[in-house]
Amino acid sequence: MPPNVIVKDKENTISQPIISVTGLTRTITNGAHSVEILKGINFDVPAGQFVAIMGASGSGKSTLLGLLAGLDSPTAGRVILDGEDITGLAEDKLAVVRGRKIGFVFQSYQLIPTLTALENVLLPAELTGRLSGANARALELLERVGLTSRKDHYPVQLSGGEQQRVALARAFMVQPPILLADEPTGNLDSANGAHILQLLIDLNRHERTTLVLVTHDAELARHADRRIVLRDGLVISDDGPLSLTENLENDAQPISHVR
Repeated sequence: MPPNVIVKDKENTISQPIISVTGLTRTITNGAHSVEILKGINFDVPAGQFVAIMGASGSGKSTLLGLLAGLDSPTAGRVILDGEDITGLAEDKLAVVRGRKIGFVFQSYQLIPTLTALENVLLPAELTGRLSGANARALELLERVGLTSRKDHYPVQLSGGEQQRVALARAFMVQPPILLADEPTGNLDSANGAHILQLLIDLNRHERTTLVLVTHDAELARHADRRIVLRDGLVISDDGPLSLTENLENDAQPISHVR
């Protein structure tokens, strides 16, 4: 789908894409040598869609996710998140956008070791000043991921699967419209990986969040509404966007195995 094209759902309701990427290029220069990691990427993502970005190591998928998050700056092109062009924004303004619009799930959990599970989940609300009802919201999310009884435990007292479940709850804490996940099951065994993915999908559907997930795992990507495949910094395959209505009509199949 060409960038910046208006998306229509089955009721013919017009809406702008929640993520729009146009001509996105990222080049790294080291002395006289330059490496073009991304080469003019274009795509739009409608609200509520679950997109898997796939590709081998070095294909540019993690670089793309970093640019979507505003953690890196493109050499050329632009990124628009929920109607706001983040290209070229100063870091303080980017931090505000990230706090309001983006939730993160990392492969390595990134929990604060000196905070309990509950305190880790509360952290985004504290950082953004959205404290009204925050404690109840955090407890609700911990209940959804099955960790109510572990709310007062520190990360070192939790298994890897439990830590990632805390990270999931934290990512949804302030109800961001966009969730970005970088290999969220990469450090887990098959059983825990499948559990985390099912929780991620269930939470995403319940919160009606747009989910962009980076993975090299075709089995994991099979559960996405759409798969964008990168090779050598280019999009070589894109299933194409579905409307939110079509997403919600997709059959939810149980997840039994994630490598």
